[in-house]
Amino acid sequence: MRALSTWLPATRPVGVFTDIDDTLTTDGAITPEALQALADLKAAGLHVVPITGRPVGWSEPFAASWPVDAIVAENGAVALQHSASWGLRKLYLQDAATRSANFIRMQAVLAQIERSVPGARRSQDSAGRETDIAIDHSEFTQLPQSAIETVVRMMQAAGMTATVSSIHINGWFGAHSKLTGARWIVRELWGRDLDAEIDRWVYVGDSTNDQVMFEHFAHSVGVANIRRFEPQLTHPPRYITPSERGAGFAELARHVLSRLA
Repeated sequence: MRALSTWLPATRPVGVFTDIDDTLTTDGAITPEALQALADLKAAGLHVVPITGRPVGWSEPFAASWPVDAIVAENGAVALQHSASWGLRKLYLQDAATRSANFIRMQAVLAQIERSVPGARRSQDSAGRETDIAIDHSEFTQLPQSAIETVVRMMQAAGMTATVSSIHINGWFGAHSKLTGARWIVRELWGRDLDAEIDRWVYVGDSTNDQVMFEHFAHSVGVANIRRFEPQLTHPPRYITPSERGAGFAELARHVLSRLA
């Protein structure tokens, strides 16, 4: 991972995708500095889209109040778009029948994990989840690495995709990911092909569940707390900010804006 100061994009960026927890937020809340950074990016004419493993229900107030184009929640399965004229619009990657069938299967896996893995508890935001499940490992409960790995194996054995964020272990049925969610929202909102212009987008994250984005985005940036996960990263970000969490995101925003001048 190279210092953020060494990044000199050859073309003008058109947008920024960002994780939320421990990337935009600090101690569980977005800081005024990070919120202003989002506003500054939007004011400069860039697209701004947070992509998170958090549930769609948890994301709704932020989609309605933050200066962003949309929020993609539940690791690429649901998107929220807000407009002053028609309010909050919810978009789904999967059809209703698929979501309903998967929900029943996921609840069975969630119950099995809670019965079988000592200390494993569903995340406190689980009531807002529609297309995935989450086990808390670092938000309100501390799970050892061995238990985290056991939960991942159980989800995978059930046929689920499993990822580990800075706070949760997420599992879902389907091939979607943060990357497919990014492709989907660019197509839905702007009718464009992300892969055709991916060298003009930036991705910012902080943990192992951001690896698919780090791998595919030439302009991938980790906030400094990514170093916590460095031993587990097969695909680290190409650049790293000097500061952690929201302060690091603000540094990234200032660097991007300086490239536009």
